[in-house]
Amino acid sequence: MKQLTDCKGEPLPIFGKGLVTECAVVPGAVPFGSVWNLKVLMVADLSTGSDDIPVPIPGQFYLIRAAKTGLLLGRPISVYMARKAGEAAHIEFLILKKGKGTQEICGLKKNEEVQLIGPTGNSFPTPEKTDKVCIVGGGIGVAPVAGFASTLEPKSYDFFASFKSGSYGLEYVDAAELKITTDDGSAGIHGMLPAALTAQTLKEKGYTVLYACGPTPMLAYVQKICLEAGVKSFLSMEKNMACGVGACLGCTITTTEGNKRCCKDGPVFKGEILQFEPPKYKAIFGSEKPASDFEPDLSVEVAGVKFANPVIAASGTFGYGSEYASVFDVNGLGGICSKGLTLQARPGNTGARLVETPSGLINSIGLENPGIEHFIEHELPSMLELKPVTIANLSGSSIETYVEGAKLLEKTAVPMIELNISCPNVKAGGMGFGMDCELASTVTKAVREVTKKPLMVKLTPNAPDLIGVAMAVREAGADALSLVNTFQAMSIDLNTGRPVFDNIRAGFSGPAVKPIALRMVYDLVQAMNKLPESERIPVVGLGGISCWQDAVEFLMAGASAIQVGTATFSNPNTMLEIIRGLKDYMKQKGFKTISEFRGIAQ
Repeated sequence: MKQLTDCKGEPLPIFGKGLVTECAVVPGAVPFGSVWNLKVLMVADLSTGSDDIPVPIPGQFYLIRAAKTGLLLGRPISVYMARKAGEAAHIEFLILKKGKGTQEICGLKKNEEVQLIGPTGNSFPTPEKTDKVCIVGGGIGVAPVAGFASTLEPKSYDFFASFKSGSYGLEYVDAAELKITTDDGSAGIHGMLPAALTAQTLKEKGYTVLYACGPTPMLAYVQKICLEAGVKSFLSMEKNMACGVGACLGCTITTTEGNKRCCKDGPVFKGEILQFEPPKYKAIFGSEKPASDFEPDLSVEVAGVKFANPVIAASGTFGYGSEYASVFDVNGLGGICSKGLTLQARPGNTGARLVETPSGLINSIGLENPGIEHFIEHELPSMLELKPVTIANLSGSSIETYVEGAKLLEKTAVPMIELNISCPNVKAGGMGFGMDCELASTVTKAVREVTKKPLMVKLTPNAPDLIGVAMAVREAGADALSLVNTFQAMSIDLNTGRPVFDNIRAGFSGPAVKPIALRMVYDLVQAMNKLPESERIPVVGLGGISCWQDAVEFLMAGASAIQVGTATFSNPNTMLEIIRGLKDYMKQKGFKTISEFRGIAQ
């Protein structure tokens, strides 16, 4: 079957598979290992209805994802070089190792499989024979324009390449004049693009057309000088995208001709129609010089209790601390919440207890625990010997059982109680108290009257009025709030056609809930900030946190500390990695204390 093309004769995108023939570090890129060269052999896939593979033209890109991946979306990567070989296509990409998606792609090995949608987008228009051509590449944006340059007559163009440090991706460039600029002076001219290319340069050189790809600030500058010099420009833009074929409208670019789809109408646009908006916010930095030699203070205080760092093991996921002691050094944590405790021992729920989903975990444990008296005699002493702050998670089936449990804990050395009114996996108590403002207030007040220990109330995201419940328990005597507990969910057995869990509904946690949990923490802190400062209480955020970036987001939303749960099952070292990542982030940004950026998003 003949390759499908559009009305302009350009190849239409297909969904196909490719085999990695090579994936290697690109020499010259700084820091070493930041840029990779991925080479893929794309073969015919009968499922597409075509036995021919489209060969991309300069400027086009593919959505790429590893065949074995936990990521939802492919990453848009511009083509560096491509050639046809029989019924296959050899395609080469330069990839900046940045986020999870590109890190995964850069980790591919020879003969591993990738999924590709493409080639998609338009191309750089061929210059006229009379044109004086200028090509500009910035950072990883060098790749598509270098590929375009390789299709032009040698020495028929000038090429400007701008990098922060080092240089790469220029082996296919055969320019009449090649100028390199680096911000640190490590190669070529010391400085960024304006050090080598200005409107005056464009006029003096007599350029009539300019092609460019790079970071948005650079492209805005290129557009400006081209307009000043009266030079035509074609700029390759970048946007986050989902479909890559023009269907979802998630990658629109603002132009004088209305919204344009980066994936379909672009990525190459006439420079004069683009509308670059200045950044809404500037990058944040702390009081210390970034990356200078200082040790950030990660300590935080919640309800008068000091934690060495803000990372706390969430209740129900970490036992009593000693269970993980042989796996990693639990003394590096800020705190540990005990398993949910009830006055009497509980056997937990019958039937299935766990169901894994592609992005989380559904559990129906049912608060199985040995009872508070057993905990005080057997588990608590070993918890108190550990360095992290011990937090006793108290649950109950009635106000009376909550109160009696609190009385027992009051007599111990436990530094803090987390009042659990949010567990969705019990038929009585738990979430039943946390769904209603009055009930939540009543149980909190009752517990408050029998203990002087700092009281942190754990809230459910399933409450119809989460802010109302939060304010009610604050007024009833809560010293702090933690949220969110798990979301109600269910699973159905395909063989029996019946719900998997005996209780039908169970608690859903994991990475999928993080954006929702973050929004709820943000909303609660925002509501708290409307109160007089003396009436505010701290908020501890949790829900889907699995990396230091997640933790920083919760802290920026206003959380005083964070809890980590499900992620520990996937990677037991998650919490230690979060602590290290948080520390490195603070050094990079110059934050001496967490308070310097806590709540900055509000």
